[in-house]
Amino acid sequence: MATTPAQGPLTGVRVVELAGIGPGPFAAMILADLGADVVRVDRPGGVGLAIDPDYDITNRNKRSVIVDLKAADGPARVLDLAAHADIIIEGYRPGVAERLGVGPEACHARNPSLVYGRMTGWGQEGPLARRAGHDIAYIALTGTLGMIGEPGRPPAVPANLLGDYAGGSLYLVVGVLAALHHARAGGPGQVVDAAIVDGTAHLSAMIHGMLAAGGWQDRRGANLLDGGCPYYGTYETADGRYMAVGSLEPQFYAEFVTLLDLPEHADARKDWTRWGELREAVAARFKARTRDEWTSVFEGSDACVAPVLSLHEAPHHPHLAARGTFTDHGGLTQPAPAPRFSATPAAVRTGPARPGAHTADVARDWDLPNLLKGPA
Repeated sequence: MATTPAQGPLTGVRVVELAGIGPGPFAAMILADLGADVVRVDRPGGVGLAIDPDYDITNRNKRSVIVDLKAADGPARVLDLAAHADIIIEGYRPGVAERLGVGPEACHARNPSLVYGRMTGWGQEGPLARRAGHDIAYIALTGTLGMIGEPGRPPAVPANLLGDYAGGSLYLVVGVLAALHHARAGGPGQVVDAAIVDGTAHLSAMIHGMLAAGGWQDRRGANLLDGGCPYYGTYETADGRYMAVGSLEPQFYAEFVTLLDLPEHADARKDWTRWGELREAVAARFKARTRDEWTSVFEGSDACVAPVLSLHEAPHHPHLAARGTFTDHGGLTQPAPAPRFSATPAAVRTGPARPGAHTADVARDWDLPNLLKGPA
C-alpha cells in the first residue's frame, strides 16, 4: 500500500514508534502530522485498551509493521529499524526495553546519533518509577488535579488531556525535536526522559509564581482563573446548556455587564466582597435565556463570552469551520494538524494505520529486506 507524498516541516525525518497506549502514540501522531515518516512497530495481538484500528486517529499519517519482540529475531528487527531512524519512541516501564533488547544502549550501538524518546508517567528514576499508573494519579501528585473543580467538592477530572497529552506527549515532542536539532548540529544522540509528572508540574509554573507572590490561594475555586472569580467561569442557561465567561480586563468586563444588563454591578469587578452577589446576579441572567440566545447577544462583542459546545457541535462552529480546525478524512471527523506552517503545511495524508499493513513498503523504503521475514 503506497502512501501519499510526505509534506510538512519534518519531511525526511524517520521515526520508529514502539506501540503502546496514550501519550506515546499521540506524540508520534504529532510527528507524523508534521511530515515525519513514522513507522509504528505493532505487536502480534495488539495492545491493551485499543479501539478498532479503523477509528484510532492517533495512528493517522503513520505506517505499521508487526514485530514480535519476544521472538528470537524480534529485537534484531527493531534494531535494524533504529539503525535507519532519527528518533525512536517507547512507552514501557523503566527497564522493559532493556530486557527486550531494544533499550538505549543497544540502539545507540547501531546508531550513535539516534534520539531515544522515553514516555512514562513517573519517569525513569525515583521511588515510583516502576509502579503502574495512569493520568489521574500522575496529575494528582503534581498539585494540578487539586486545583480543578468547585470548592467543597472533589477535584474535577479533566479527561486525560492535562497529564497524558499536555504534560506527556507535548513534552516528549519538544524533547525529541530539541535532541534531534542537537544531533544534527553535530552532537551525539541522547535519551529523552519525558515523564508526565515533570511535564504537568512544568505547566503550572505561572501558578507557582502567583502562589509565591501571594496572588494565588492553594485551594479550589478561590482564585482568578479557577472559577473563584464570577467573571471567569461557566453559567447554566435556560435550556440546561452553558456559557463560558472570561471577561477579565476592565474593558471586557464593562462590555460584559452592559450586555447582561447589570449596570448596578459595573463597579464590582475588583471588590471581592461583592463577588457573591455578582455571581448570583450573573447566574440568574444566564438562566433567563437559552445558550443560543445568549450566543447571539454576545456575538461580535469583546466581552470574551462563548457557548460551551459538545464534541459533536464543535466542528460546525462557524469560526472553526472557516479555519478548518477540524477535517474529514476517510469518513472520520477529526482535529486537523496543528500548528500551521506558511511554507511547509501539514495535512492528514492517510487514515489510521492498520497493524502490519505497510511491512513491504517500509522494507523497500528503508532498505530493510529482512523485515519481510516477519509477520506482514
